[in-house]
Amino acid sequence: MNLIPHITNEKLVSLYKQMWLIRRFDEKLEELFAKKIMHGTTHLTIGQEATAAGACAVLSDEDKITSTHRGHGHSIAKGGRVDKMMAEMFGKVTGYCKGKGGSMHITDLDRGNLGANGIVGGGIPIAVGSALTAQMKKLNYVTVSFFGDGATNEGSFHEAVNMASIWKLPVVFFCENNQYGMSSPISEMINVENIADRAASYGIPGVTLDGNDMIEVINATYKAAERARMGKGPTLIAAETYRWKGHSKSDKRVYRTHEEEKEWQAKDPIQQFEKVLIEDGIFTKKDAEVIMQDVGQEVEAAVEFAVNSPMPSLDELKKDVFA
Repeated sequence: MNLIPHITNEKLVSLYKQMWLIRRFDEKLEELFAKKIMHGTTHLTIGQEATAAGACAVLSDEDKITSTHRGHGHSIAKGGRVDKMMAEMFGKVTGYCKGKGGSMHITDLDRGNLGANGIVGGGIPIAVGSALTAQMKKLNYVTVSFFGDGATNEGSFHEAVNMASIWKLPVVFFCENNQYGMSSPISEMINVENIADRAASYGIPGVTLDGNDMIEVINATYKAAERARMGKGPTLIAAETYRWKGHSKSDKRVYRTHEEEKEWQAKDPIQQFEKVLIEDGIFTKKDAEVIMQDVGQEVEAAVEFAVNSPMPSLDELKKDVFA
């Protein structure tokens, strides 16, 4: 295992558990929506667990992130509580946003999660604002902005990256390239070979990596974050990954083949990381099975907490509303 930052074996095992927690959480959501126990919509991150867990593995509680409409993994990886997340999904007052935000607006300021965002590319300028705050107040935190490949064609992406580059702000732009913006393949949406190639036009480093390889993600994010902390400015990371499920729960995925899906599922980031940990003697297959069982119980407990939590009362209707 060629890790650049020092991460203890205990931490590596906890990251493995975290990846399973991300997956089991979203698998449970899929089940609840299918049974019509949960309503509205959601965007699942199944298959992309290494990008969230790996990137956040090198961040402290003081470091910040901005997230996306597909943000459950980011929230969990930044230390979020799955019971409060589940309660938010159920619209209960014990949720992160008192049941008023739902899937696409989970925020946890205590852990440095500045919020998921239903607007494509909407979190990128917020991350730059956070980084500007750190620079002006001489604070030593960095901000990682997660976004998808589709967001790189938004004006907010280009304006924010340009500003961060000019002012050498402590921010890491982390693109989770899951190959599709809704139903549009990224190959038809950009005229460069790799999204990270766009970094050159802003005079910043661009890194393309295997987003299903936990070690690659950790190393690249660590280097980018340290560069930012030293006042050298941002880095654009493009992590190649794949969402196993549709864009949202109503997506029938008619725009891609079953063969393509199976090819990417064979690159399962959790199984890849498990293999590394077993080969390095960090844990055994039996240990992995116990972790999976523990995670399943934690998710079921989160559902129970959410179901038993109260709904918001009518006098909450006009609270926390901007206008």
